[in-house]
Amino acid sequence: MTTQIQPSPPTEPWHGVLVATALPYHDDLTVDHDRYAEHVRWLVDNGCAGVIPNGSLGEYASLTDEERSAVLRTALRAVPDAAVVPGVSAYSAQAARRWTEDAAEAGAPAVLCLPPNAYRADERIVLAHFAEVAKVGLPVVAYNNPYDTRVDLTPELLARLHGEGHIVAVKEFSGDVRRAYQIAELAPDLDLIIGADDVALELAVAGAVGWIAGFPNAFPRECVRMYDAARAGDLGTALPLYRTLHPLLRWDSKTEFVQAIKLSMDIAGRYGGPCRHPRLALTSEHEAVVGAATERVLADFEVASGRAGR
Repeated sequence: MTTQIQPSPPTEPWHGVLVATALPYHDDLTVDHDRYAEHVRWLVDNGCAGVIPNGSLGEYASLTDEERSAVLRTALRAVPDAAVVPGVSAYSAQAARRWTEDAAEAGAPAVLCLPPNAYRADERIVLAHFAEVAKVGLPVVAYNNPYDTRVDLTPELLARLHGEGHIVAVKEFSGDVRRAYQIAELAPDLDLIIGADDVALELAVAGAVGWIAGFPNAFPRECVRMYDAARAGDLGTALPLYRTLHPLLRWDSKTEFVQAIKLSMDIAGRYGGPCRHPRLALTSEHEAVVGAATERVLADFEVASGRAGR
């Protein structure tokens, strides 16, 4: 019988390993709320500090307004003892503010927000965007993803956003681990959150207080163990886990990350299932690569568990 790991309550709701949850669908591609609730509960029972519904991995842009609001409430009901920090990203500041108001009404403790994601905004517009979202009063975690948004929240801009009281943390997805040190110098009170799975160890060692993660959807216990060890400076534990996981973790930074993570979930015994359009299934070549990497990770962890007498 597997012992469930109960996470320690996070100091702040954006601290620790928060899983950007994949969203399950019925065969007709309607949201499967029962399966989603079970998955969210399973993640927390296996050591994760909380979840991020309605993020990119949750295909928020493919949901109706009613679905997006309902997904958040499903997560909140499923894990009242954990952090539920929804994504509120939208094309406009007004829409992002409305989603933040919805999150506050539902009882979420904080939100995750991209800059304008369909408009190449300059610094003035970025500041106005986050100022509008911050008016609701919930803590805002900025999400820096310059690849998809074409807007780079540089360390200098993040320091200004934090200095003006618009954000409390940043999910850093640029992949440039040097930024961890620049952010700490320019805004020492701004919390750094790991945003890309394939630099998780490097940013944890650099002082990140959280990890908004994708592949714990399939391997929560191992990912949490790796992160906790890295944070504690125990590289003897963290590095072997990271090396084992990395062939999968690097898919978090690829265009097909949603499909790849859902496939790994299916292979690992969790339900990932299909995606909604515009995403299509992985090509046969990509499916073979992700499938083989997942099988290798499962085999490695099975050997390790056997050696530990589990």
